[in-house]
Amino acid sequence: MSDYVLELKGITKIFPGVKALDNVHFQLKKGEIHALMGENGAGKSTFIKVITGVHKAEEGKMYLDGKEVDFKNPKEAQAAGIAAIYQHVTAYPHLSVTENIFMGHEKVQKGTGRILWNQMHAEANELLKQLSADFDATTEMGALSVAQQQMVEIAKALSMKARIIIMDEPTAALTQRESEELYKITEKLRDEGASIIFISHRFEDMYRLATKVTVFRDSQYIGSYDVDGITNEDLIVAMVGREITQLFPKPEIKLGEEILSVKNLSRTGYFKDVSFNVKRGEILGLTGLVGAGRTEVCETIFGIEQKSGGQVFLEGQEVTINGPLEAMNMGIGYLPEDRQKSGLILDWGIGRNITLPVLEQVSKYGWINDKKEKELGKTLAEKVDTKAVTVYDLASSLSGGNQQKVVVAKLLASDLKVIILDEPTKGVDVGAKAAIYEIMGELASQGYAIIMVSSEMPEILGMCDRIVVMCDGRVTGELMGHEASQERILEKAMAKSNNNQG
Repeated sequence: MSDYVLELKGITKIFPGVKALDNVHFQLKKGEIHALMGENGAGKSTFIKVITGVHKAEEGKMYLDGKEVDFKNPKEAQAAGIAAIYQHVTAYPHLSVTENIFMGHEKVQKGTGRILWNQMHAEANELLKQLSADFDATTEMGALSVAQQQMVEIAKALSMKARIIIMDEPTAALTQRESEELYKITEKLRDEGASIIFISHRFEDMYRLATKVTVFRDSQYIGSYDVDGITNEDLIVAMVGREITQLFPKPEIKLGEEILSVKNLSRTGYFKDVSFNVKRGEILGLTGLVGAGRTEVCETIFGIEQKSGGQVFLEGQEVTINGPLEAMNMGIGYLPEDRQKSGLILDWGIGRNITLPVLEQVSKYGWINDKKEKELGKTLAEKVDTKAVTVYDLASSLSGGNQQKVVVAKLLASDLKVIILDEPTKGVDVGAKAAIYEIMGELASQGYAIIMVSSEMPEILGMCDRIVVMCDGRVTGELMGHEASQERILEKAMAKSNNNQG
């Protein structure tokens, strides 16, 4: 009997012109949570698809309980007890939770083929109960939060008697509280005998859950390590192939004059009496727990939503901003939290995405000059070191980190004074994070005033000159970067503001 419930040896997968996996290995024990880490483009997604029967490897072998298997399609992998839960839930939003759970393996009456709805609803509710879900199986899938939809995907895996569960970036879109709930569910599955491959960019996920971690880099297997025996520094070297000696390359800059100031800014139901300012060359952190109102403040400054009170000053002059176009014309740019939904047109090329805000620069009499568009797109894509073959590559073909760089390049196309970055490193790997921090440092040194909204404490502490903390729609404190600590920020992030500290 094999020590491993799943083992892959020498797996190689080739697509036209590219080796997506190059002689990779992996071993998973029964009842183990095994982290799989690597930068975007390292081969993790292709690897999942080989395990689940979506892709067939050109070379290598896969074993289940020591016996060689060769899945022809996902149905065969499911029948063998393998299930995958993806970062972007592949659900049917207009169908019920029950229908989503049993899609493809419905309970039917022998002979008549009639669907046994009552039995399916009962079993679905039982599965949800095991996961401590707070919703019913008759609920429409589209009415659920991302965390709840992931819970349904886990229930679906359990309904198929999955014994190997692959979780692909499951915490990327979750709050801290939702992530903690997912951790508990994952540990419960492990304790009941399931074996779990947990793919994540977040070191805290790995330390919280896994006992082993395997690293891929550039489509190759780098190594497998005991989680309690590897340091952050060693893991970063394994993932990116070099030491990131200064992950937060914030240059020392003499700050200039105040560029943007908000005074007692309010939006009914979201935040009240918010005041802060940002200077030329400064990186101002805006932090707090999820739901504190940070994004809503930035959307109001940028004109996506309208204020109910307060004032916005730009270079000392009070301004009224009625929409994003007005904000950009005044010199304010905004990188939204959800780059795929709000920052990019995914089925457009890189160059066209970058030049979208400045069509007047690349067009005449309503006609776009393709040469100008290409040149400007190429210049700005190179400025932020976007990894792509040409500016005609679709935005959807890029890794998360490179998509984020395209959104930054899009901001640079306009003549801006203030750049608002909302969770700029969300869902990107450690190498891409370092690149984005470097870009931020360069922008600050060029005199841009930068507001960074972030839930990640290390980057707030590592990159910001000054930090404004919010809780429940109010500012509860302000700290200089050199005097800030995680404890002091959290203390203010959980403090109810009674006196509008500024």
